[in-house]
Amino acid sequence: MFTHVYYYISLWKKVLSGDSIFLLFLLLGSMHAQAQIHKMERKDSSNVSRSYNLNPVVVTGSGHHQRLKSTTTPVRVLSSQEIHEQGITTFDGALTRMMPQVSMAPNSMGTFLRLNGLGNKYILILINGQKLSGDISNNIDLNRINMARVKRIEVLDGAASSLYGSDAIAGVINIITDQPTSSVCSVTNATNLSGHGVLTETVNLDIYKNGFGSYTSFNHDRANSYQTTDLEYVKGSDTETQRTIAPFFTGYRSNIVGQKFTYAPTQHLALNAGFDYSYKITDRPETRSDITGGTDYEMRYKGLRWNLGGIYKFTNRHSLQADFTVDRFRYGKEYDVETKTNAVGDYVQSKKQRMMDGELKAILGLTSSSTTIVGAEWRKDYLTATSGNIDQHVYTLAAYAQHEQTIVKGLTATVGLRLTHHETFDQHLTPKATLMYTVGPMNFRATYSAGFRAPGLDELYYHYFSVNRGKPQISFGNQNLSPEKSNYFALNAEYRTQLLAVSLTGYMNRINDMVVKQNVDVNETSLAMLRSEFPEMSDAEASKLVSYALYQNSDKGDVKGMQLNVSANIFQGFNLSANYVYTYARYKSGAEWKTLERSIRHAATIAANYHHSWRKYGLNVNLNGRLQSKTYYPDYEDAPGFGIWNLNTTHSFDVAKWLFVEPSIGIDNIFDKVDNRIDSATRKYALYSPGRMLVVGLKVKFN
Repeated sequence: MFTHVYYYISLWKKVLSGDSIFLLFLLLGSMHAQAQIHKMERKDSSNVSRSYNLNPVVVTGSGHHQRLKSTTTPVRVLSSQEIHEQGITTFDGALTRMMPQVSMAPNSMGTFLRLNGLGNKYILILINGQKLSGDISNNIDLNRINMARVKRIEVLDGAASSLYGSDAIAGVINIITDQPTSSVCSVTNATNLSGHGVLTETVNLDIYKNGFGSYTSFNHDRANSYQTTDLEYVKGSDTETQRTIAPFFTGYRSNIVGQKFTYAPTQHLALNAGFDYSYKITDRPETRSDITGGTDYEMRYKGLRWNLGGIYKFTNRHSLQADFTVDRFRYGKEYDVETKTNAVGDYVQSKKQRMMDGELKAILGLTSSSTTIVGAEWRKDYLTATSGNIDQHVYTLAAYAQHEQTIVKGLTATVGLRLTHHETFDQHLTPKATLMYTVGPMNFRATYSAGFRAPGLDELYYHYFSVNRGKPQISFGNQNLSPEKSNYFALNAEYRTQLLAVSLTGYMNRINDMVVKQNVDVNETSLAMLRSEFPEMSDAEASKLVSYALYQNSDKGDVKGMQLNVSANIFQGFNLSANYVYTYARYKSGAEWKTLERSIRHAATIAANYHHSWRKYGLNVNLNGRLQSKTYYPDYEDAPGFGIWNLNTTHSFDVAKWLFVEPSIGIDNIFDKVDNRIDSATRKYALYSPGRMLVVGLKVKFN
């Protein structure tokens, strides 16, 4: 109750301070809906009674809706129910706690994400099938994802360029959002609190009647900076230490406001339109004269994403779908310490990105035993960067087709092909072929798919100069780069019923022409060139310049691995799941093979969930853990392995037909595992937990 009151007080403060006019409309709408709830009857009672579906509907693997057991390409699904029961409120928490092949490294520039050993630029993140753009120095701002609207997260491992185009070399993460489609007017408020100032607040207002739906959401997420040790090595020494206020984890404040409208005038036609506005600013210690580690500015990020779309169903097996999305993202420095060139409150933009994407897709059941998809896509990307006065854009055109055919009973094949025309890199073909043989509850799958990634605008045109602690840093793009290409092979065996699901996958992913930053030594000739390119560089800074970075095609990647996934409904109310991955990820630079940075050889996630209901009360207890071996950092000290265990309990009360209340309490990091090694330029990390924390929450739903 006190948390709930605190939320509305803080919400009114934000409205009165003018932080966002959207909050005012949302709050007034929520109050109006609550005034009407006593007139309405409760339509769903699924909050207390729960069960696990081991064969859910998915869309990412094949591009059309089908049961998980029937898709010819294996897909991993994280349902909103599983995420909620583990006490997870963030997108990165959902992936790392539940998917061992995913790892995260948070920092002030966003989150460095890895999937099966490959980093951000090889992973395509989609929201309802549409790309989420925006990166900060190759890090992703995952705070743009509104977890209050997530219905499920579908993860497709391996190259998927035949359907999804560039960037899908490591895999695809598709976030499917939820909106009720039965007559409803509901308001949901959820609050979660834990240590170090971690607070997540969400409010959803859902209205659906006579084919019209309105879905409004607000999400506030914040966390304080923290340290696991306040010591650092003195520059140039591996033994002498000094105190620092530099944070191990960078705090932040983040807001997301979303609105979506849907309209289905007939059973054949469904239209949708919506937007999401996101705002995030870091919260770091300020510069001080008596101690190191402070900063003069905070990093500030803003994003605005809107889309229009619709689907027309001629029959149950023939449909035409169109979508248009615009995604704008920018970030820069907001000063909170006065400097020689900036006053407190000044904002200096670093980068602005914009993407426009239009897609037309037809899903056709030409025969009773086949599904055919044909489509076309147009995309245009823009980049504006302050350093180097970059203002560039590039367009991509693509046409694709995929045909899925049951050849004989139990044997299904899928073939696909995408033709991509890139403004800079001409035409490229990316094929895909899968074969699935089914015998009773057993599936056997074989997959080949090609991947394609066009170099980003930053890799092509970057012209970057900055000074970090007096040392100049320079990066150049390269317009002579070639696209990166991959070949992915996988074999899968699966047993799936409503009581038990077991899946074993072996795969190999080979990447050619990997784009990397290579250091180029500075000589007298190149120094003169650099001084002319960056006249703002002082003589003192130039004297410290020994090399500069240039994007080049030089490396080959080779990732081999195995995944084992088990989920079982042991008995009524008790579910157990375990996932293990082995990943051997290497790259070849010159004649030498090295382990890919941040790759993890062994990782596993385990979750045990018990649920029981007594009339209007439901108890849910969830114990989950992540275990992993050391994280490789070639040329640096490897980060040690760890095991993290978390406990979460939720208590569901159907108080009345129109009121549902669910408090929760749990413990994160039960055994207080912390990486408190002293930080230095050669230290790298894998575990970012501050230690054991109590987590409490309250969810209230009016219907």
